Amino acid sequence: MTSRPEEPLDLSSPGAPVQGMSLRQEAPPPSAEYEFTVRARRQWQLVLRRFLQHRLAVASLAVFIAVVLFAFIGGALWHYNYQQFTGDYSAPPSLKHPFGTDAASHDTFAQVLRGTQRSLEIAIFVAIVSTAFGTLYGSVAGFFRGPLDSVMMRVVDLFLTFPLLAVAAILGDQLGPKANGWFWIALVITALTWPYVSRVVRGVTLSLREKEFIEAARALGASNARIIGRHVIPNVMGPVIVTVTILVAAAILTETALSFVGFGVQAPDTSLGLLISQNQTAVETRPWLFYFPGVFIILIALTINFIGDGLRDAFDPTQRRVRA
Repeated sequence: MTSRPEEPLDLSSPGAPVQGMSLRQEAPPPSAEYEFTVRARRQWQLVLRRFLQHRLAVASLAVFIAVVLFAFIGGALWHYNYQQFTGDYSAPPSLKHPFGTDAASHDTFAQVLRGTQRSLEIAIFVAIVSTAFGTLYGSVAGFFRGPLDSVMMRVVDLFLTFPLLAVAAILGDQLGPKANGWFWIALVITALTWPYVSRVVRGVTLSLREKEFIEAARALGASNARIIGRHVIPNVMGPVIVTVTILVAAAILTETALSFVGFGVQAPDTSLGLLISQNQTAVETRPWLFYFPGVFIILIALTINFIGDGLRDAFDPTQRRVRA
């Protein structure tokens, strides 16, 4: 059997394959030109995206915002004042009084509105002031180190040795009955909680001060105050924001405990802890007076903890828990 000699390829023809290409492979069609624009996401965009993936934290944030609006706006819209006598004595929950009334005919719904507002005011005040002072204090101590850091941290250790509830009860007993007693209670809690923030910030600052961008700022002649304000504090805000959520929940529970034992907010003002303290004997006969304020305390504490959990995952995705 004889084989025919292969015909020479005419490489000059338009459709001829090039050298090294299989005879059965067709030349690829001309590809269209595409332009790709890659935009770098900012840090806050990444944090927001990771936070929104935490469904429980997002739901808790929505509930917490609803509670805040309920407390600060609902009281102005409700037709009863928390000190007003309605004439309905020990009435159970109804359409007229959704949370019932107490033995003095006060509308419990209006009292819960007022108590939630006052408790949130104390918690927010504690969180803002403690965070601001603790962040500045801890960043200065961690940035300068040396003898200054040692002295500043010994002051923090001294504050941490004080039993929080005991000292707050003693000071609250003296300051609570004064005008704007809630402000003095918030100030006492703030004075005893800022050291926790400063310890967290100092630890982060100790690692940040050795980073290259801090050395670059020093080389460019930036002052220590500018480095702390423009470079250190913005980079510690992740752990600080998570700490804020813990402080809000802790302040709510601390104020509740103080008011429950009579060393917090005093009548004629009210708070959630004071409402529970005043109605603890009515658990069996008029349970609505005790349970509704308690439900709001649990609701605020739980939502704040879940929000903090979501913020922790958003700022530090390496510690994100595996979910089923």
